[in-house]
Amino acid sequence: MKGKTIIDAASEWVNGFNAVPYGMIETLMKADPDAWQELTKPNYGDRVYVYDGEYAGECGVIIEDCYDKERDLHRIEFDNKDLGDAIFAEDEFEVERDGVLPMWGWLWSFGNSADDYWLEELDGIRLMSQCGFRIYEHEEWGYFFGIDGAGYSFMEEHWAPLYRARGLKWHDEKAEHEYQMLKKGYHKGKLGSSQVWLDNENNVIEEVQKYEN
Repeated sequence: MKGKTIIDAASEWVNGFNAVPYGMIETLMKADPDAWQELTKPNYGDRVYVYDGEYAGECGVIIEDCYDKERDLHRIEFDNKDLGDAIFAEDEFEVERDGVLPMWGWLWSFGNSADDYWLEELDGIRLMSQCGFRIYEHEEWGYFFGIDGAGYSFMEEHWAPLYRARGLKWHDEKAEHEYQMLKKGYHKGKLGSSQVWLDNENNVIEEVQKYEN
């Protein structure tokens, strides 16, 4: 397989970020908490507590994001099944999080001002939140972000989706296609004079393109 996959390109991109130990950010926050704010947007699957309106005091889970460019709306399914679900604006509920900082022991900041501009001015905060990051801003030092998870592939679940959300095109689409076919468990075989992708039962999926030979 020739060329860079999304995983390859995303890895190179992430290697240019600035890594900051969890403990350092925690110490700085405790020293001057008013200088920090969390910017993370609510997302599908988040547990929330509703504190405004007729459902005040109820808890539930976000089951649909209804972003409409005017404001962020979210459909919440209540723990109390008799209530069903309802749509709320962000200022009507609070996401229940396990801690002030994400679980993983490192946070990062971008190493390129173009990425910071994307985050701040081009809807990057919402998109980055959707990729599973928690985002923080310091009034002097700018943006930091971390992953609230452990025990799985951050590259597959967070960094590669962030690379796509960022709109980067540093990978080879042909190499990425072959990678995805192999990831699905397909293999190459012959059908007459043609080379094809086959599943585990040797059913033909599609013809192998010349660039994959």
